[in-house]
Amino acid sequence: MRLPEASELNLITRISSKIKTDSSVICGIGDDAAVLKYTQDRYLLYTCDMLIEGVDFTSRARPEQIGHKALACSLSDIAAMGGAPKYALVSLGLPKRDAQGFIEGFYDGLRKLAGKFKINVVGGDLSACDKIIVDVSVIGQVSKRNLTLRKGARTGDIIFVSGSLGGSIYGKHLSFIPRIKESNYLVSHYKVNAMMDISDGLSLDLYRLCRASGVGAVIYEDLVPVADQAKSFDEALHMGEDFELLFTMPASLARKLIKSRGNIFKAIGEIREKKFGLKLITRGYKEKVLEPKGYQHF
Repeated sequence: MRLPEASELNLITRISSKIKTDSSVICGIGDDAAVLKYTQDRYLLYTCDMLIEGVDFTSRARPEQIGHKALACSLSDIAAMGGAPKYALVSLGLPKRDAQGFIEGFYDGLRKLAGKFKINVVGGDLSACDKIIVDVSVIGQVSKRNLTLRKGARTGDIIFVSGSLGGSIYGKHLSFIPRIKESNYLVSHYKVNAMMDISDGLSLDLYRLCRASGVGAVIYEDLVPVADQAKSFDEALHMGEDFELLFTMPASLARKLIKSRGNIFKAIGEIREKKFGLKLITRGYKEKVLEPKGYQHF
């Protein structure tokens, strides 16, 4: 499977090829968060997410919802690495009209979520702009033994998601709770080989995980949990904005997870060799190529 030359993933790959880092960087461009040397037993995690009016939310979204989502997206990145978020920086570009009213609502939403996860908001930037642009950076920590990257999936691993998929754009994307609690449970009790969050659609993000790990995968239509608000199975595959965890673990551990937390974590498929590619087994037991059709900015 090949993505267009100017796809988001290929542009990130081009940028990464031009950036050199020193030995303090354990993992740089290409995962949900950067991983940096910190202490003897912990890494520092660093991530940022940009939200733009008309792309990530519409003019109908309330300031409180925008503030919530702006922080939640970056917290979801920290969760995907198996870590715990600690500090946030918030930069805002917004029109001068009703700037004060917007800021009050925005920070009400952001502050409530920050309080839930004990996040310290420690600074940022503010500028006038034609439309609303938000950029949130979050610093977190992770135990070295709990760090999870996209590139660790192995043949025979079982593929899981942490919740139902599809239809989030109809409202959930402005109110979702990042899966920090679920992630911390997983990495504390199991060996998770690879993990990321589903921001751009199951099909595209599974493709990214498999590409990073050098593997293939098969998922089963009758195992993928479809959200009540989803209008079709295709929305569960491709729509994105779900911010659920997508992860893999050995089959022996997967059986234990299903037995203990199968009501939360849903097994949807299996990692295969790279030459297998990405496949979907339909409810009619037909094998189809699973094309990565999720959302890309380019």
